[in-house]
Amino acid sequence: MLEPFIKGLFLGVILSLSVGPVIFAIIKQSINYGHLAGIFFVLGVSLSDISFVLLANIFADLFNKLLTYKKLIALVGSIFLIGYGLFSLFLKKIHLENTNGELTQAQPLKNNFKYFINGFLMNTLNPSVFIFWFAWTATIANLADDSKNALHYKIIVFTTCLVFVLLSDLLKVFLSHKIRSKITHKSLLWLNRIAGIIIIGFGIFLLVST
Repeated sequence: MLEPFIKGLFLGVILSLSVGPVIFAIIKQSINYGHLAGIFFVLGVSLSDISFVLLANIFADLFNKLLTYKKLIALVGSIFLIGYGLFSLFLKKIHLENTNGELTQAQPLKNNFKYFINGFLMNTLNPSVFIFWFAWTATIANLADDSKNALHYKIIVFTTCLVFVLLSDLLKVFLSHKIRSKITHKSLLWLNRIAGIIIIGFGIFLLVST
C-alpha cells in the first residue's frame, strides 16, 4: 500500500518543516545542555504527538467536545509559552567553563526526565498542535473509509508520519550539537534571548488571536 505511506510522509514533512516554538526549543535545549538533553526533549515531544494521534483516533467524539473549549486551551497554551519565553529571556543564567571550553548551564538539570517533561508539555499545551492532529486525523479517517482495510491504512499513515518527524527532530538535535563547540558565551546568551523572544511572540500571537 504505497498511497498511505506517501500520505504519511507528506504529513510528516509538513509537520517537521512547520515553524513553531518547539523547533526553537529543541535547538536551544540541545545547545544549552547537550545532545542528550535535546534527545530527551524530542522524545517528550514525540510522546505528545503519539498521544494526540491515539486520542484523536480512539476518542473522536471527545476531541469534538474539546474543540468547544479551544479558547480556554489556547489561553492556557499561550500563558505557558509566554512564561517559558520569559524564563529563557530573563532568568536563565549561563557561563562558559574554562576547563574544556564547553558550554554548560550555571545550574544544569540533573534529571533528564525534566527535559522529557518540558518537551511533552510544550507540545501538548500548543493548541495549534492539537488542532493539527485532530484535523488531519479526521481527514485520514475519511480517506481510510474508502479503503478495504481502514485500520491498516491509518496505521501506515500515522506511523510513517510520526517516525519521520521524530527522525527530523533528532537530526535538529545532532546539527545543534555539532555547532555547540563553536558557540561563545556571548552568542549563547543572544541565542537564549532570541529564542525567548520568539517563543514569547508565539504566545502573544496565540493570546491575541484567541
